[in-house]
Amino acid sequence: MRPEPRTAIATVCLSGTLEDKLAAAAAAGFDGVELFENDLIVSPSGPAEIRKRCDDLGLSIDLYQPFRDFEAVPPPLHRANLRRAAHKFDVMAELGADTVLVCSSVSPDAIDDDELAAEQLHTLAESAAERGMRIAYEALAWGRHVSGYEHAWRIVRRAAHPALGVCLDSFHILSKGHDPAPIRAIPGEKVFFLQLADAPRLPMDVLPWSRHHRLFPGQGEFDLTAFTGHVLATGYEGPLSLEVFNDVYRQSDPRPAAVDAMRSLLALKESLGVLDLPPAPRLSGHAFAEVVGGAGAGTGAVLASLGFARTGVHRSKPVELWEQGEARVLVNEGGDTGGAIGAVALASADPARSARRAEALLAPVLPRTHGPREADLAAVAAPDGTQLFLCGNDEWRGDFEPTGETTVGTGVFGIDHVALTQPFDHFDEAALFYRSVLGLAPSPVVEFAAPFGLVRSRVVTAGDVRLTLDSALVRRGEWAPAVPEPQHVAFACADAVAAAGKMLALGAPLLEIPGNYYDDLAARLDLPAERIARLRAHSVLHDRDEHGEFLHFYTALAGARVFFEVVQRIGGYRGFGVVNAPVRMAAHRARRHPVPPGATLA
Repeated sequence: MRPEPRTAIATVCLSGTLEDKLAAAAAAGFDGVELFENDLIVSPSGPAEIRKRCDDLGLSIDLYQPFRDFEAVPPPLHRANLRRAAHKFDVMAELGADTVLVCSSVSPDAIDDDELAAEQLHTLAESAAERGMRIAYEALAWGRHVSGYEHAWRIVRRAAHPALGVCLDSFHILSKGHDPAPIRAIPGEKVFFLQLADAPRLPMDVLPWSRHHRLFPGQGEFDLTAFTGHVLATGYEGPLSLEVFNDVYRQSDPRPAAVDAMRSLLALKESLGVLDLPPAPRLSGHAFAEVVGGAGAGTGAVLASLGFARTGVHRSKPVELWEQGEARVLVNEGGDTGGAIGAVALASADPARSARRAEALLAPVLPRTHGPREADLAAVAAPDGTQLFLCGNDEWRGDFEPTGETTVGTGVFGIDHVALTQPFDHFDEAALFYRSVLGLAPSPVVEFAAPFGLVRSRVVTAGDVRLTLDSALVRRGEWAPAVPEPQHVAFACADAVAAAGKMLALGAPLLEIPGNYYDDLAARLDLPAERIARLRAHSVLHDRDEHGEFLHFYTALAGARVFFEVVQRIGGYRGFGVVNAPVRMAAHRARRHPVPPGATLA
């Protein structure tokens, strides 16, 4: 195994004052920081004080940045640039930093002349070397004349100064579609710094893409394992450093953001083979979902109308077990949430190893109290606060005293998936959490226009474990749906129409779907008229993909935010009926706020 690289984070990644950012980086376990010049400028602490603060926190200052628009300029500007550089070197000396980032010029005064650029960078490197410092030259993806790392390396090689090297930034290289493999030809001692950022693939200009949409490794679509592998193959011995410009992170609490950032590097190190973590055990399904505060929300009554039975009562806690087939829901009478999914339990092949991996990846392990005859389940907290239990077999069922009640039986045989709406600030963090900590594979993000705004959605899966993560940007005022972060549990069945009929007979509060939906469905799909009629009569929605079909229907809300779905997968259908989500959302609002005939929505 290669030596484990050090870690660093650019202060520009985090929100708050410089002091806030340094404290968050240290608490998350980073070895060093890239100090962004603007953070220092607005700080009331001088460079020497910041140096002492970093020393006290155990942080090195690995890079001072950025120094812009230096190379290939006319002589008067070059002399002015050298004066600017002398001031920066003075600041760096007080900070104890020995490397400064010089970005390729975007100035209209820059001249397209590699020989002049190399000559002026050589002069700058000579001045830096006299102070025991180094120059890391980086090609900005939007540089005026130098926008590729191979071009930057040619200039550095031409300048031929030991205090001048390159900075390699994954975003600037991968966003332009440049092949990172030739990085291996650069001598490791000339790679002065490495900056890492992931990103979604977006069809937009690279500058706003860079300034607003970078992500931590593992949250986007870049292959950072391959990219970083090329850099390490050069013999590079510096830190793996994050430089992420992102509107969410720069407004969020810096402490959890820094933890998320460190988790991304730990997962990246594991993928590179430089960090040995307990491998994620196989997950085989959903053991149960728990609705907290569900008694007051009438959750039990809704489950009974879906054919579930209250089969057990917890020995020491106000918790009921409701079952049908292998679908199990715990109804926790505690709390005043009005009903919320407080926990999801996943069946793990090795719960103890799952817990060790979660802890190694900085997931908060939750303390739990349990009686002498009760199961000691491992539990960790997801970014949105949901508790994730990791179960082996069904040992937890022994915590419940049987009631003797039996199910009516409506065809439900298990939990198909659990849907958790994420606070917008946690959407990307959640995907990384579930991928790295539990080994779930994230799908690409999809967006759909809902009645009250744009919703982002992605699925994380492993075998029969399926979680859908949704997020809406803002919900404002009385006009919004007034359902904070809705959640639901989807039950699997073999015949959705038959199940809906049985549940309606039991008084289930199923959501009524408008006739317009079925008129459109008949126009879009070549389905028999009698089949459309059956779907319409039971308010069952329909979707299809290249693998099969999907039938599903919903209950009304059971309390403030939780509802249930019943789904039937036909053939190899892999989706979740996301095309029908706006229909469901509008129907939910219509049920909560019916409009009298002749009235208008005001």
